[in-house]
Amino acid sequence: MSENPKLEMFYNRLLKVYKHRHKQAKRMHISCYRVYDHDLPEFPFAIEFYEDRIYLAEYLRRHGMTDEEHDAWLDTCIDVISEITGIKKEHVFVRQRKKMSHRDEQYEKIDSKKEFFTVEENGLKFLVNLTDYLDTGLFLDHRTTRQMAREMAAGKRVLNLFCYTGSFSVYTAAGGASSVTSVDLSKTYLNWAEDHMVINRFKDKDKYFFVHADVKQYLKTLKPESFDLVIMDPPTFSNSKRMKDFLDIQRDHVELINDVLAAMTSGGTLFFSTNFTKFILATEEIKAVEIKDITKATTPFDFEGKLKRWCYRITK
Repeated sequence: MSENPKLEMFYNRLLKVYKHRHKQAKRMHISCYRVYDHDLPEFPFAIEFYEDRIYLAEYLRRHGMTDEEHDAWLDTCIDVISEITGIKKEHVFVRQRKKMSHRDEQYEKIDSKKEFFTVEENGLKFLVNLTDYLDTGLFLDHRTTRQMAREMAAGKRVLNLFCYTGSFSVYTAAGGASSVTSVDLSKTYLNWAEDHMVINRFKDKDKYFFVHADVKQYLKTLKPESFDLVIMDPPTFSNSKRMKDFLDIQRDHVELINDVLAAMTSGGTLFFSTNFTKFILATEEIKAVEIKDITKATTPFDFEGKLKRWCYRITK
């Protein structure tokens, strides 16, 4: 290790953060968490535990290496990760991430191995896939927000917009929601969301609904006072062929939020989040009685100081 000072730096940094995070996670009974996030610029990784497997995302940059040199470098990095964490190399799944031009790329299939395995979070089960998509099926940075929504869900009619694989739907059903409606433009993710509900034994078709729709259009069809609790986590940008219009969250958030509020009961709650780092909420234009920035309050222990998203609790 000492022959390569940079690699030694990575080894020492990872060892330090792994020991700390692992201890925290164990104390909190959390088995899926992030251990390293771009801590050193020369090692631009996000490293996440999914129980006994590791998801290793490499953010692409100009590294000046040939393909062969890069492969060798990455292989050595995986050796280091495996040695420190005790996870076998064949259980380290590598993904390469570039800056996304829009969300649809992020959701594109990159393989079709269909290797799903079950993990637990707060007593609930989720199907994770580390081979077929860029994302795993469970956004770890929303762990705290999910729990918040669960605690508010009892007896409420819940709407989960841009639901992805429906983790918020599972949490709110577990919290005793009277109904949960999950909406997404991707049939793949809606099916995944349905599987999530089924493995958690939420199978009642009169209570749990899955809607394949463009959220912007769908909101225009809703009657007033249809929902009490809404979760909306839209992409920053999307121009899917299935949409009438493209979505730009900075441009469209006021219309989206106001359309949601129009479909909610008085005193109802909307959890709104976005990954757009330069996002500015047009507070004055939103027809709400209260808007609270809960970004800090919803940041899990393994994302402290590293979280690149915003989260708001908006009351009608």
